[in-house]
Amino acid sequence: MEKVPEIEDPADAEPPPLSPSSPDVSPSIETVEADPIKFSIISRQGVGTAGKRIPVLTNLFKVSVNAPDAIFFQYSVTIATEDKRVIESKGIGRKLIDRLYQTYSSELGGKRFAYDGDRTLYTVGPLPQNKFEFKVLLEESFAKSSAECPDANGSPRGETKRSKCSFQSKAFMVDISFTAKIPLQSVALSLEGMGTDANCQDALRVLDTVLRQQAANRGCLLVRQSFYHDDSRNFSDVGGGVTGVRGFHSSFNLKQGGLSLNMDVSTTVILKPGPVIDFLLSNQNVKEPRYIDWAKAKKVLKNLRVLATHRKWEFKISGLSEKPCIQQLFSMKVKNGDNNDGEQTVDITVYEYFAEHCGIELTSSAYLPCLDVGKPNRPIYLPLELCSLVPLQRYKKALSPVQRASLIEKSRQKPQDRIKSLRNAVEDYHYDDDPVLAACGISIDKQLTQVEARVLETPKLKVGKNDDCIPQNGRWNFNKKTFLQPSRIDFWAVVNFSARCDTSYITRELIKCGMSKGINIERPYTLIEEDAPMKKSNPVARVEKMFDLLTSKLIREPKLILCVLPEKKNCDIYGPWKKKCLSEFGVVTQCISPLKITDQYLTNVLLKINSKLGGINSLLTIELSGNLPLIEDTPTMILGMDVSHSSPGQSDVPSIAAVVGSRLWPLISRYRASVRTQSSKVEIIDALYKPLDGGKDDGIIRELLLDFYESSNGRKPAQIIVFRDGVSESQFNQVLDIEVNQIIKAYQHLGEVDVPKFTVIVAQKNHHIKLFQANSVDNVPPGTVVDTKIVHPRNYDFYLCAHAGMIGTSRPVHYNVLLDEIGFSPDSLQNLIHSLSYANQRSSIATSIVAPIHYAHHAAAQMRQVLNFDNLSETSSNLDSEGVVSIPELPRLHSNVKSTMFFC
Repeated sequence: MEKVPEIEDPADAEPPPLSPSSPDVSPSIETVEADPIKFSIISRQGVGTAGKRIPVLTNLFKVSVNAPDAIFFQYSVTIATEDKRVIESKGIGRKLIDRLYQTYSSELGGKRFAYDGDRTLYTVGPLPQNKFEFKVLLEESFAKSSAECPDANGSPRGETKRSKCSFQSKAFMVDISFTAKIPLQSVALSLEGMGTDANCQDALRVLDTVLRQQAANRGCLLVRQSFYHDDSRNFSDVGGGVTGVRGFHSSFNLKQGGLSLNMDVSTTVILKPGPVIDFLLSNQNVKEPRYIDWAKAKKVLKNLRVLATHRKWEFKISGLSEKPCIQQLFSMKVKNGDNNDGEQTVDITVYEYFAEHCGIELTSSAYLPCLDVGKPNRPIYLPLELCSLVPLQRYKKALSPVQRASLIEKSRQKPQDRIKSLRNAVEDYHYDDDPVLAACGISIDKQLTQVEARVLETPKLKVGKNDDCIPQNGRWNFNKKTFLQPSRIDFWAVVNFSARCDTSYITRELIKCGMSKGINIERPYTLIEEDAPMKKSNPVARVEKMFDLLTSKLIREPKLILCVLPEKKNCDIYGPWKKKCLSEFGVVTQCISPLKITDQYLTNVLLKINSKLGGINSLLTIELSGNLPLIEDTPTMILGMDVSHSSPGQSDVPSIAAVVGSRLWPLISRYRASVRTQSSKVEIIDALYKPLDGGKDDGIIRELLLDFYESSNGRKPAQIIVFRDGVSESQFNQVLDIEVNQIIKAYQHLGEVDVPKFTVIVAQKNHHIKLFQANSVDNVPPGTVVDTKIVHPRNYDFYLCAHAGMIGTSRPVHYNVLLDEIGFSPDSLQNLIHSLSYANQRSSIATSIVAPIHYAHHAAAQMRQVLNFDNLSETSSNLDSEGVVSIPELPRLHSNVKSTMFFC
């Protein structure tokens, strides 16, 4: 067990409470599962006063409402063909509703409306009737010569016969029916605490629909409440056929200071428009079509929209032809000689068809597969060279590390540049002129809102030899300083998967740097280079072979294995290597892939190694001095909880829930993790308490509670502080009703009757509120907190920017306090959260979010790579014998490493 730091424990003299059951034995006390406790989200408990006050600007633009009694009328929209077949596709909705208004505006009383592009539209005041049925014609796009259309068998046919396309009717029936009234006054009532949040959100949703409709009318790509213009000035190539595009987020928010428009610069990724073949070459990083992996190409092209350049028709890709264009046959009906009434069916290749019937000699794509733009049983083949990707198509696959780094680099904006962009956008889009907003008397201020912020005092740190370490601008270093509790590395090994690294030089420099930080590192017992032939093997085989070599050389279990990887980040060896070390072998490992060996690089590596081996790099001074209000006198456990989801489109890949729990109370800087898989895309953690047959609990919290007890001198937590990452406001009640109650059940399962006090805080980074210094071009200083004016009208929340934004514009973390049974004052809670941003053992800078959440995020990300998901395709059902979706479990950590900070 790790050595407990020599700190005074004020409660040492008290007798320990009832000992918990061992992990492998059911509790000796028969536990009766109590009914779940019903929690309510608390209201604001005052505001903080600590810190230096400074003025800041925020990207909220004040909204005035001059017709507060306006009422929105909501109508449902149903679109069908003439024979009453309901059309589910959203793509045609806006075009139809625009034509409907042009045709029937007088029947609608000339009233303008906001349409969401799907099934709902809103008006200010009622339409003349509660129900309408209209016939709408879209003639221009649907009557074409048969050369441009599929025939009855779905294949292109010759220009021997004229007909109308049959795949989509030109006449549609549109039903509009009244469903509800939504008073705009609900926004003002909610601000005064008299209305309900649900009614207020309904009204805000109507206003946001207006913003989306405006963007759609300008031809923008819509992504939730963000929109992107087809303007090359906003594009930046990030490689692999993918383009970053800069746009804007816009939404109406109700804050303590009133109704506001939130405008922010946002970025998404799209496919690079242009010839399909150019995209494939770039996407697969090959120079010639003959090197294209067509299995990968089929996967990435599916459902993309292309323009057939010879006819200016747009299609959706369903797949690829089985054979090259010059060999791919299809059946075509042609006239039977001089008999005008007769037809015969002939087989013809796609190549011949385009040469003989379209006069197009295919050159570059004759020996390449065709795009199939038809249905499964009715293929329609188009040669690649005649197809071009249409603009503004979102790229929904996962970005590579290189692409992601490029996107981040190219989407950054300095604070003053962002302010200028936002002001220009609000002026250019003329939101006040929209007829629906005008009917509500809405006007929008053109200046950013100013609010008072406070800059909290920087937490102080203690390092080795009891030295003080005072961070400057959110940063500190270990120059001429040693770690607070350095570990000793007396028996260790180095393995090298990289041909370009001099491992002897690396180890010498690491030993030298370790000495300066107080870590005594002996020479490695063995240093193993990978055999050159193995570099062509698959990652698992390479790792197995390396371990065979390693175990043949070792005389006992090493304390550390330093692993040199061939590529930086997301290397395909990383997952198998971590699995072997952490789950099977039970040894701490540190992976590196150095481009340049510097003292700072080696120091950062040693920060991680020392933490993993049980050492402590630094502690908050308030931890050592016992100056932690409400924590130092009462055993308190801190939890950080996060769920990591798979990339968009991977519906069968499990999500990974990670929870870290503090240990060695009264410290708040030491943690261990517990990680589980759960159903894909599910955010609420379902394995906190997991009763098994026989009365055992195999849940996450049991592990962490037992570890807290064992590392904290036999104390059980009487208080639990939960930091939850990644949940939206709509899920706040689920965190309390499901997750907190699971924690309570796990606690009671260990034989305890009393329930600990809880403080539950949700941290959100995925929002669009930014803070800017009012009198400086720099980012707001670290420690900037705002808890007035731009916060929720009633709920207990605040914005904290704990880190120093060195490049780009800082994004504060939005902390939402759902529950506070412990009873922190606003100042003490904000200072605790600020301090926890300086407690990250793997870093020498203040992190933007508290260390427990940071650790949970790293633990989930690391274990995602340990469990190989590559064999789960986008289409596989992954069902067990009973037809239930099976979720592959993560391998459990080896007993040697499960209590370590392996995630550092």
